[in-house]
Amino acid sequence: MTGKYIYFAVAALLGVLAALIHFLPYFMLSILYLFVLHHYKKFQPYLLSIITAVWLVFFLFGFQVANHNHTKIPETVVSFSLEYMQDPKIDGDLLQIQAKERVYKEKLLIRYKMNSQQEKEDLKDKSFYGYVCELSGDLKKPKIAKNPNGFDYRKYFKTKEIYWIVESKENPLNNCTPVKRNSPFTLIQDLRFKGIHYLEKQFPTEIASLSSALIFGERGMLSPDLQEDYQKTGLVHLLAISGLHVSLLIGMVFYMGIRLGLTRQTMTNFLLMVLPVYVILTGASSSVVRAGLMIFLVLAIVKWKNQLKLLPLDAISLACIIYLAFNPLVLFDVGFQLSFTVSAAIILSAKHIMGKYSINFIQMIVISVASQLTALPFLLYHFFGLSFIGIVANLIYIPLFSYVYLPGLYGLFFIQLVLGWTPGILIKFFLAIITLFNNLIASLADLNFTALVPGRPNLFFLLFDIVVIICIFYIWEKRGYSNRKWHLVGLSAALLTFQSGWNWADPFGEVTMIDVGQGDSIFIHFPRGGGNYLIDTGGTMNFVGENWRQRAKPYEVGRDVVVPFLKGKGITKIDKLILTHGDMDHIGGANSIIKELKVEEILLPSVAEPSAMEEEIKAEAEKKGINIVHVSSGYRWGNADHQFYILSPDKNFKGERNSGSLAIFARFGGLAWFFGGDLDKLGEERIIQRYPELTVDVLKAGHHGSKTSSSEAFLRQIKPKAAFISVGEENRFGHPHQEVIKLLNEVNAVIYRTDLQGAITYSFYRNRGTFSTFLP
Repeated sequence: MTGKYIYFAVAALLGVLAALIHFLPYFMLSILYLFVLHHYKKFQPYLLSIITAVWLVFFLFGFQVANHNHTKIPETVVSFSLEYMQDPKIDGDLLQIQAKERVYKEKLLIRYKMNSQQEKEDLKDKSFYGYVCELSGDLKKPKIAKNPNGFDYRKYFKTKEIYWIVESKENPLNNCTPVKRNSPFTLIQDLRFKGIHYLEKQFPTEIASLSSALIFGERGMLSPDLQEDYQKTGLVHLLAISGLHVSLLIGMVFYMGIRLGLTRQTMTNFLLMVLPVYVILTGASSSVVRAGLMIFLVLAIVKWKNQLKLLPLDAISLACIIYLAFNPLVLFDVGFQLSFTVSAAIILSAKHIMGKYSINFIQMIVISVASQLTALPFLLYHFFGLSFIGIVANLIYIPLFSYVYLPGLYGLFFIQLVLGWTPGILIKFFLAIITLFNNLIASLADLNFTALVPGRPNLFFLLFDIVVIICIFYIWEKRGYSNRKWHLVGLSAALLTFQSGWNWADPFGEVTMIDVGQGDSIFIHFPRGGGNYLIDTGGTMNFVGENWRQRAKPYEVGRDVVVPFLKGKGITKIDKLILTHGDMDHIGGANSIIKELKVEEILLPSVAEPSAMEEEIKAEAEKKGINIVHVSSGYRWGNADHQFYILSPDKNFKGERNSGSLAIFARFGGLAWFFGGDLDKLGEERIIQRYPELTVDVLKAGHHGSKTSSSEAFLRQIKPKAAFISVGEENRFGHPHQEVIKLLNEVNAVIYRTDLQGAITYSFYRNRGTFSTFLP
């Protein structure tokens, strides 16, 4: 069986996919897989029978999980008996922790808002393990995605077998009793908790946070901005304990044991016992489980070398099979996907590709390129793009982590443990190194021109990418292949430009009212590179409280909703950012748009007294060299396919801010549109007096459906066939007002609401189009 375990792993993957996603396509793919093995690989019937049996077993595993992947807890339950399963995540005044409900034997996510700084400090220092706690609270469903490319918390938590969030007003440790006999798993988790807090108390934040990530697999102490920088540069894998970290640590321990006079057999036995403990101690993420399983299998083979033989490819294949057998849902974990595919690709290409290069530096470049190639489909699907700077950055940061950070931070930790203190010169040295390279990675992350963002690929583009990547690897490793360089260049160019090229040449246009909650943001895309406009950006009002209550990275709708929506579509440039007026819920996300995307021009209303937020946006735009235009009634632009007219306000408008909103009339996609921000009844009256013949097909209802807008006279004149209302779920203002809904019904307008239907899209081809909603 040596060298053939990969075929069993593929069968296991196909079986789980058939059970958990769609049966028919993956069943047909499995039949094709067996045919290829029989016809081209000439597998014997007994091998094909074993592979079929593996497929069936894993299909049944997946089917059983899918069948039980739903809640058993009634929605009316308010009292819970809990055992906590992880360390608490504390951010500002919010504590979150996973727990197992003892009665229903189901996982829950507990959320608790702390009442004082002292309570926060007490909970940070308290271990949650080894107790059974009684808690009351309200069950809430995790939020669903309401926009294309939005993060779906409900779907994410379902892959973790969590179906409810408990919102509690009680301290989660108030009513607890100790468990008489703790399991080894709980004891190791408690040791992990104490180790992380020991680091936090003994070392400066910069050293403690990085040590926590590399020693215990806990990234919660790292600043969100730093983690984002690692993500943008394609180096986030270095912050997750993986094969690199585990191999280095195991190698160091093995070498030290041998130097101390222990036999190889003794050290092998010791490591076989320690590895499972280490996996739990480091958080048992997908990457560390994969690495731990592989090394465990290799060590087991070394121990019984006369009876067994295992290739590296066999080790990763068996690790995959074992992992899926215990947890089929891990297939949806991005860490699992990246860890196994990238590792398998490096192992497969090691002999035929890496072997061609004798210089270590060149080998590192080759490994980096091979890793990025393999990860590309996953990076595009989950993160919408990749950064080319990652190939270069890996050459700097992999040696840094391997030879400085990992051994150095482990050394500091053990010196502190043994001596009770750490020499100041070592602290200063590591502080200087960490600060230097954190600043460097922040600079690299800001190099937006190095990023490729074609957006989330559909099934066609995903299959295209996979086929091209396989062809690149095939040509790269093939000996005696003529025109190798030109074919590799051509395929690489196709891989990097095909989807982006289609985004530009796409003959379809769209208008999407993005669901930004209680705010406005409307995206307009014109076909064949005709331009991208964004009318307003939404915005989040964050009330500044006491320092201890503030979150490390508060929710911001521009960064967390609008930017992912746009990048998921491959949009990296906004030709016109149109900001209708200075209210936070309309322009609060503008700075995130300016930071993350290339903005060519910003249109603002010509008003005598701009808001503080408008001034802030103008200052940021001036730094970026963005053209700012203050527009008023009479301003227009367009071409044969689309025309835009500003109907109000008058130049240097003085008056109430909503009344001075930009009112835009546009023609495109076969329809007439009216976008009026928060224009009030007085502003609407001025428009119908000035333009008595004005009619529109689609109205963006003013001020989120408030009764201060959408007057009866205005609606009866413009006679909209459809109305878009951007409004937050269960908002405290009571929007949209029933009076406005009644008036819209009286003029026979079809009403679309973001609170009920999520994002609302009009897709058009030339002068015809259709309306659709993200939620049914």
